[in-house]
Amino acid sequence: MSMYIREHDLLKNEIKDMLIADLALSFAFAVIFAGGIGSSITLLIYFFPMSLIAVSFSFILHEYMHKKAAQKYGAIAAFKKSDLGVLITLVSSLFGFLLGIPGATVIYTSTFTRKEEGIVSLAGPLTNFAVFAVFFLIGFAIFGNAFIPHLLVTFGRGILTLSYLQNVINTTLLISIILAFFNMLPIYPLDGSKVFRWNKLVYAATVLAIFMILLFIFPVTYLLFSFIFMLIIALFFSIFSSSVRLF
Repeated sequence: MSMYIREHDLLKNEIKDMLIADLALSFAFAVIFAGGIGSSITLLIYFFPMSLIAVSFSFILHEYMHKKAAQKYGAIAAFKKSDLGVLITLVSSLFGFLLGIPGATVIYTSTFTRKEEGIVSLAGPLTNFAVFAVFFLIGFAIFGNAFIPHLLVTFGRGILTLSYLQNVINTTLLISIILAFFNMLPIYPLDGSKVFRWNKLVYAATVLAIFMILLFIFPVTYLLFSFIFMLIIALFFSIFSSSVRLF
């Protein structure tokens, strides 16, 4: 297969694949926020728009920056959804947890150095940092001292007492930093495994920054539980990605 044909095949369905993955992941988050299987239609309608905004900024920009960074180094790159991954994403949300694997940026190259691979991988989580910072500043600018970054509390009983705009901002903060944290786990094929292989100091600094943000948001006990849960998901994702071809 020529490079031109491969690039054409990748790009022709990229926008459709990205929209499907975006909608699936947004709906899955909305189902979780609404309480999983048996959620009321009213709550789903309430949560879906804010999930869509949060996922569009956090997930799409994450994948897009992988693509742009890869293209900078001369690689062919495009997003490709996984039909099985979309199904797993939707079904898992019904049970109150998320295996969010609707697809990934597919990169074709034979010339990446370890450093280039690490930089391309780091581009996604760094984008999530940027999204978090921008939305945090927006929230503080609008709500001042009334801004509530403690998302665990916000997504408990207090969520419906906040304005819809504040909930949109909090949702985006939550999803962006969770995506950064999950993707930086050092398990192949997650971004963290490639950043760790390239530069352990850069990896440690990035993970430390993420962890400090998470400590600002969540209690330590919740973080420990979430870390173990995400490790399990990451291991599942590793097995899934080695047995299922995205392209």
